[in-house]
Amino acid sequence: MDVQTATPAPTAAPSATPLQLTPGAVMQIKRMLSENDMEGYGLRFGLQGGGCSGYSYQLEFEEAPQPEDEVYTFDGVKVFLNPLHRAYLENSVVDYRDELIGAGFHVENPNVKRTCGCGTSFDV
Repeated sequence: MDVQTATPAPTAAPSATPLQLTPGAVMQIKRMLSENDMEGYGLRFGLQGGGCSGYSYQLEFEEAPQPEDEVYTFDGVKVFLNPLHRAYLENSVVDYRDELIGAGFHVENPNVKRTCGCGTSFDV
């Protein structure tokens, strides 16, 4: 999946639901799950090490959550989040954009301190 990082913003207070999916992201995730015969699967949203700035986003489909995962549901779409990543992803918004220069998921993360020049990794 193509994932782009967002420009840093001030950190907000923790919320009961640490992230949001836009209606466009929910629709795209449902479409992808349906097209790939993966009904019932969820989206793993997290961090992975790598890139020039230290971290990149993990967006992968999984059949079931891990035992330690927090599970959130957005209009029927399950999102699995490792609680160790929560502080770094708090108040993030996941959107899907289909633009002239390309389509993909876009993450607005207010915890990002800096991004790399190519826009695919960040530091928190």
